[in-house]
Amino acid sequence: MTRMLLTSTPMEMRALVSNWWDEIDESTQWQDGIFFTLCAAYALVSSVALFQLVRIELRVPEYGWTTQKVFHLMNFVVNGVRAIVFGLHKQVFLLHPKARSLPTDKLRIFYISINVVMYVIQVCIWIYLWINDNSAVEFIGKIFIAVVSFLAALGFLLYGGRLFFMLRRFPIESKGRRKKLHEVGSVTAICFTCFLIRCFVVVLSAFDADASLDVLDHPLLNLIYYLLVEILPSALVLYILRKLPPKRVSAQYHPIR
Repeated sequence: MTRMLLTSTPMEMRALVSNWWDEIDESTQWQDGIFFTLCAAYALVSSVALFQLVRIELRVPEYGWTTQKVFHLMNFVVNGVRAIVFGLHKQVFLLHPKARSLPTDKLRIFYISINVVMYVIQVCIWIYLWINDNSAVEFIGKIFIAVVSFLAALGFLLYGGRLFFMLRRFPIESKGRRKKLHEVGSVTAICFTCFLIRCFVVVLSAFDADASLDVLDHPLLNLIYYLLVEILPSALVLYILRKLPPKRVSAQYHPIR
């Protein structure tokens, strides 16, 4: 096999790779193996996020919902739902839904309303496709997801960027300034990149059926996409936000300095 690859022309190499890709896509064993691998990876990230959330809550329960806690909760919920989706991939992909979840605790009414409207529209599209598999409606649904992903990427860039530049104006000697700058900049860049890639892939899949992610016979494409756009970024966010907040010193007692 190695000798054949070395002596093959570029056209023959392309044909061999294409045939190998098609064989994997059509194999039910490969499909199950890849989707269950994604299920395990998502479950691992979700479990680590829950573990970190519990650790922070036990350490400083009086802090309430901080940005760090919200990100861990989002990682736990979204990756947990993804794990269920890929664990039940045969049933899920036959119904064409996409698992999506985003907690909106203590957010502004306007932001909540926008999220509710977007999810209601998406759910209506799913229900319609479940009842009547219409290619035009499916195309509209993909464009809708692409627009939402682009707006999410733009939102992370604008608000994350504003927070980053606001922190840069703090005095250099401010405690935790460097750490917060690193956290905000890294998380903003990761989230912006992921949503932008998602927007591009969804638009591509709307015009090219071979790039669709919502089917069983594209396991390699699903593996590459979800690994690079969701699993690795989620793991990076967990790593960036890994440090626990310091315990609060009791107001009734101050150590002698």
